[in-house]
Amino acid sequence: MSALLPRTHHCGELRAAHADQTVALQGWAHLVRDNGGVIFVVLRDKSGTVQVTVDERAAAEVWEQARKVRLEYVVQVQGVVVERQPGMANKDMATGAVEVLPTVLTVLNGTRPLPFAIGGKAAEASEEVRLKHRYIDLRRPELQEKLFLRSRTALSVRSFLSGRGFTEVETPVLTKSTPEGARDYLVPSRVHPGQFYALPQSPQIFKQLLMVAGFDRYFQIAKCFRDEDLRADRQPEFTQIDMELSFVTSDMVIELCSDMIRHVWREALGHEVGDIQRMTYAEAMARFGVDAPDLRFGLEHSTLDWSGTSFGVVGSALAAGGICKVMVVPGAAESTSRKTLDEYTAFVKRYRLGGLLWGKVSGDPSLAASWSGPLSKVELALLAQIPGVADGDLVLVGAGPKAHVHAGLGRLRPHIARQRGLVPEGAFRFCWVTDFPAFEWDEDNGRWVAMHHPFTSPVAAHIPWLGTEKMGEILSDAYDIVCNGYEIGGGSIRIHDSEVQSKVFAALGLSPEDAQAKFGFLLDALQFGAPPHGGLAMGFDRWIMLLAGTENIREVIAFPKTTSAQDIMSDAPNVVDEKQLRELHVATVVPAPPAAEPS
Repeated sequence: MSALLPRTHHCGELRAAHADQTVALQGWAHLVRDNGGVIFVVLRDKSGTVQVTVDERAAAEVWEQARKVRLEYVVQVQGVVVERQPGMANKDMATGAVEVLPTVLTVLNGTRPLPFAIGGKAAEASEEVRLKHRYIDLRRPELQEKLFLRSRTALSVRSFLSGRGFTEVETPVLTKSTPEGARDYLVPSRVHPGQFYALPQSPQIFKQLLMVAGFDRYFQIAKCFRDEDLRADRQPEFTQIDMELSFVTSDMVIELCSDMIRHVWREALGHEVGDIQRMTYAEAMARFGVDAPDLRFGLEHSTLDWSGTSFGVVGSALAAGGICKVMVVPGAAESTSRKTLDEYTAFVKRYRLGGLLWGKVSGDPSLAASWSGPLSKVELALLAQIPGVADGDLVLVGAGPKAHVHAGLGRLRPHIARQRGLVPEGAFRFCWVTDFPAFEWDEDNGRWVAMHHPFTSPVAAHIPWLGTEKMGEILSDAYDIVCNGYEIGGGSIRIHDSEVQSKVFAALGLSPEDAQAKFGFLLDALQFGAPPHGGLAMGFDRWIMLLAGTENIREVIAFPKTTSAQDIMSDAPNVVDEKQLRELHVATVVPAPPAAEPS
């Protein structure tokens, strides 16, 4: 085994100022080129690359080792830094003004044939192959930079919050299963047969208890777990910037967190966020159809009063208590084909909207002859309600149950914006969404559920409505922070009065016995001088996804899961030994195979 040299520099640090210095470097052979009389080895470590040149000045033993080097071999070099000749600098490398002439070159380790290239062709490998060999994928400089950004951002968050009087406290990972919306990941107890821990969906109850305990300002960068269906911006285990504060109003929390966002975006990207606008949940739904609107482009919605229309589809939808909304796509009439319109219709149907009415405008929109498509059959007086429509525009109308219209048009809006290139590169548009409904009706189970969680305080004036026919009108003292169409954080002022908390549990259908069994320790704690308090959790992975300019959250997590919640590198989850299961008092139930089709 070769002796390891003490490293003096990282590869990417070398500049003209280091000329004539003797350096010792270690790294991977990023590029190897043998020109017969000269061997070029581009050496890479986490800091970048530098060229090592083996020519007639090198000793025989250096040549012998250099001829062994292949891509991704682990190599160490000791040599002298020299400036390249005028006109020979490599402008594509940060270290391109210099090269290293080695006096020692040693192969420290070789490699099997790589499953994919580390350089530019890595993207040609499937994500499955790259995740299977994640330790190789992580060598890619562009992926490493995302994780360096993650590290710098975590440090920036800690610095900001520590400077604002927060104490970092770690809360338990093995805790009690409580209903918080998603399914829990359960851990069987060996010493308590038949009983289970749950991995925390959030530190919610514990951070409230820290306020009762008098810590005043708490935070942690917490690992959380939810067993839910995955997508590009969601993982089963995720990280959040979790915080809680005593003696605060929602305005105070919003202002502090806005300052933290400004601080992080400035330090990470040099980007000045500026003022962050606010809008109510009702306004967001009316204008954008979703409670996490992307404000980087237009295509806003308008609600139409077409109750008097003779157009059957709309009239029947409104008569049944639904709504009618419109979205105008400027200048899209001529460039939108019938095939694309059919694709838009199929798209909104995925969100339970029955379909779309469309119209193309060619000429003065106040003239019936200027309209084509299904909307040409709608009364001209009703078409006049559509704001901002002009010659050459495409008009899309949806009618039906409120939730379906909002969801269909709300999801179609960014789809069209991306399709038509309306989303500006490198832009960040933030907004706070406030005044959420406290409860929503669960059609599947026929009961009220908390829109955020059951510890969110209703606004004071609406507390008497708990358990009455006005449940659907109760607003919460909650707030979400949105960036570029992603909810990147959410929180609320909490209930600090045990009687109000008990009333909320009762309104949600929890008996006093169930409430005590599930949340007894919190209800007890609230009776021991709990201060008014509130807080927020920021989705740290989504923050990094936005800062790094990617839409795939797996790109900013070192060892992510696939959309089927698997780690295909370590082969998790996997089958465990029956002995382990017996020790945990657990039996597996294997689903029966589907019945054979009759012949």
